[in-house]
Amino acid sequence: MLVMMEHIRTPKVLHSMVSSVERPPPTPAGSQLVLRCKDFRVFQVLVPQERDCLEVHASLVRLSRPEKYGELYCLSFNPNVNKEEREESWSFIDLKADYKRMGVPNNLWVSTAANSEYRVCDTYPAELFVPKSATPAVIVGSSRFRSRGRFPALSYFHQDTLAAVCRCSQPLSGFSGRCQEDELMLQAVMKSNPGSDFIYVVDTRPKLNAMANRAAGKGYENEDHYSNIRLLFIGIENIHVMRSSQQKIVDVGEMRAPSMTDFLWGLESSGWLKHIKAVLDAGVFIAKAVADEGVSVLVHCSDGWDRTAQACSVASILLDPFYRTIKGFMVLIERDWVSFGHKFSHRYAHLDGDPKEVSPVMDQFLECVWQLSEQFPCAFEFNERFLITIHSHVYSCQYGTFLGNCEKERRDMRLRERSHSAWPQLWKDRSQHTNPLYKAELSQSQGILRPNTTPYCFKMWKGLYNHLEKTTPPRQSPADFLSAVREESQQLEEELTNHQERIAALTGEPIRWEKTAVPRRRSSRLPHRHSGPDPPTSYCEPITSSELKNSHLLSANQKAQGADPAPSGPQLRSPDVEDDLESGVADLSSRSSCGGDDSKDPELE
Repeated sequence: MLVMMEHIRTPKVLHSMVSSVERPPPTPAGSQLVLRCKDFRVFQVLVPQERDCLEVHASLVRLSRPEKYGELYCLSFNPNVNKEEREESWSFIDLKADYKRMGVPNNLWVSTAANSEYRVCDTYPAELFVPKSATPAVIVGSSRFRSRGRFPALSYFHQDTLAAVCRCSQPLSGFSGRCQEDELMLQAVMKSNPGSDFIYVVDTRPKLNAMANRAAGKGYENEDHYSNIRLLFIGIENIHVMRSSQQKIVDVGEMRAPSMTDFLWGLESSGWLKHIKAVLDAGVFIAKAVADEGVSVLVHCSDGWDRTAQACSVASILLDPFYRTIKGFMVLIERDWVSFGHKFSHRYAHLDGDPKEVSPVMDQFLECVWQLSEQFPCAFEFNERFLITIHSHVYSCQYGTFLGNCEKERRDMRLRERSHSAWPQLWKDRSQHTNPLYKAELSQSQGILRPNTTPYCFKMWKGLYNHLEKTTPPRQSPADFLSAVREESQQLEEELTNHQERIAALTGEPIRWEKTAVPRRRSSRLPHRHSGPDPPTSYCEPITSSELKNSHLLSANQKAQGADPAPSGPQLRSPDVEDDLESGVADLSSRSSCGGDDSKDPELE
């Protein structure tokens, strides 16, 4: 069922996107319904008759709380109409090809059949990569000592340093428990990296929370039992804290004309950006350990499917430019979230269930990526619209990609036979999701990203949470405007080429291509600006009017003598700027407000 309303462009809202339906007191004009959606949009519907309003309210409440998967949109139509298209959609993402791209399997990491038919861990994928020295007995023994049986398995392999990012769940250690097989498993992870004699174990929970779990027979690794590890706690809060925090940030987005004091107080009291920073800090630590130190990292939280997925996927984006492309980002979500058993149906309330299981885990990951794209605007092939579209698909149940809580559950539901995958449609619409600033040849696109995670570098994601502006007529974003300009420029260049070819055909003379450099004007009275979070490494004196005048007189005298003017005094432009002008798009990454170490103005070097 679709809810259709007179609202600018008559939006269509899937009933599964409706989070709540409120019925305020009736007014003289009729009865109102307020629909709050899971993507933070709010719709007000006016129903003239009270009786009709009651019926619509009851229907929407029932439809927005499906009790079984068969009631969801993606399973409510006949997929056999497009059988070939459906089958192709599920084979669009190939995780084996991604591991092969990393160089796995190799003499260090191999595929294991231990979890075939989900025998060892029913929330893991059937095919996993483990250290070559890990025997089946060690794998099974380790799984019995880990919560939910989620033993250490490979998530990402760095070919340059041979370090790896692995994931698992917390050990069932209690206060003094230990397991020889689990200790051997972590030893095998360490030996799979010849360049290091230890591994980092990153527990993404606050240490106090991890210590509390020891009373329930769980906990964290004892460094006295695991001689080859270095344990680190990150401090990402649990799902209940995150759920409450997001509701507060949504309330901030719903403010109508707030004062600066009210807005800043609401933003601070929500704690939302503090949590985003914690997730990003976890990814930064893992990426630095793997790329700079060459040390493998084992990541876990409690059960290994929420904070672990966040930390591993953020680290992969920082480490590998492939995951900053449209196709690569799809592969990353399919691997670290869908395949490794993130609880989509529980976390995003696909079915009517326990509200305490709901939490914005994927929302936080997508926001971390958005925060990175704000610091490195030229490093990501996709734009903000792409992230928001994925966010909508996670909640909408329009496709079967994000249904269920693990691979086994999706297999038992026969989703490949009954629904379609979201990835081919996103790929088909990639022209709408492409970042016009993306330049794959830039150094920041090819290497590790090093974001600045100081507090002032984080922003409220206005495009996702400030839904009040979505009710106004949409204005063209700067990215869309730039895309339109580039498209028009390409058309003009094609027309120019056609005209030149016609002229050459008429005159019989070959085409002569000329390259014109467009000089950049700079005010002589303004000092150099620093637009990054770090202080300038050098200082350049401003150009005075007298210096500029003398420079012009010298240039005129040299021209009169037939000589090229020699550079003297302060330079008004740099080769880097000229290269960017010739490319048609300036490198905005070096002018980002929070660009980290890689974001210094080239003219300050």
